[in-house]
Amino acid sequence: MSNILEVRNVVKKYGDYTALNSVSLAVPKGSIYGLLGPNGAGKTSLIRIINQITMPDSGEILLDGERLESKHIQHIGYLPEERGLYKSMKVGEQCLYLAQLKGLSKQEAKKQLDYWFEKFGIEGWWNKKIEELSKGMAQKVQFVVTVLHKPKLLIFDEPFSGFDPVNANIIKDEILELKKQGATIIFSTHRMESVEELCDDIALIHKSNKLIEGKLTDVKREFRTNHFEVGIVTANVEGLMYDLTQQFTVDQASFKSLNDDLKLEIGLGTATPNELLQLLTQRGQVTHFVEKIPTANDIFIKTVSQN
Repeated sequence: MSNILEVRNVVKKYGDYTALNSVSLAVPKGSIYGLLGPNGAGKTSLIRIINQITMPDSGEILLDGERLESKHIQHIGYLPEERGLYKSMKVGEQCLYLAQLKGLSKQEAKKQLDYWFEKFGIEGWWNKKIEELSKGMAQKVQFVVTVLHKPKLLIFDEPFSGFDPVNANIIKDEILELKKQGATIIFSTHRMESVEELCDDIALIHKSNKLIEGKLTDVKREFRTNHFEVGIVTANVEGLMYDLTQQFTVDQASFKSLNDDLKLEIGLGTATPNELLQLLTQRGQVTHFVEKIPTANDIFIKTVSQN
């Protein structure tokens, strides 16, 4: 799979402060790419450079194989965390204006806006001012403005901010649909459950440096611990625990279960899952047997804490 965006050794400084320290990223075409990091990590600086709001001190960025230039801005859609709509301007008038800045004719902009307004059920908002809308309503308008020119690359910075669960789910479905239609999406968020649901690839930036990049499944594989959550009903807890501790590391576990079972977290060490399962089935009735695969949240916290 080729890359829609390549960031090569980008450095950005503000006085004596280094916001990005020779950061390189590769965003595969057609992917949802999670750009993660704590506040102040450098994510926003990088996003602003990709959108040509600011320029890097050194390094380069390629969009679809070409060095990034001003002409490429029409191929990028950006939904900033801090929304940028004119509060006293009418919704329809503002959307037409912003669409034409992205290269659409007035006729094509009106056609796309009619489609999106109908899809979101907001036809009646055309003559409302942004200041008359709730935060979530204004967010829907901002989303429409971001996607209506059908860009190759979409950058969403905390796209679910301001939405209730129902509307957040609507936006999530639209993001997946945009991916299905061929768009590539950079997704910056602190909501790790959204990363689990949506992202194919991730990068983690911390203190101006990239610490992790790759497919989410590969990153999880790298961080796996070979620990299993086990639920078992046995008449001889003491004997089971003795047998387990001869070969495995064993701790108490906490997970939801409908059974009155013994809950354990067991580390395999050099053993195999089959060897553990064989021992368990000889000692009782196994009610729960699940590998503890690290979540995006686990990986985020562990990596940031260690660095």
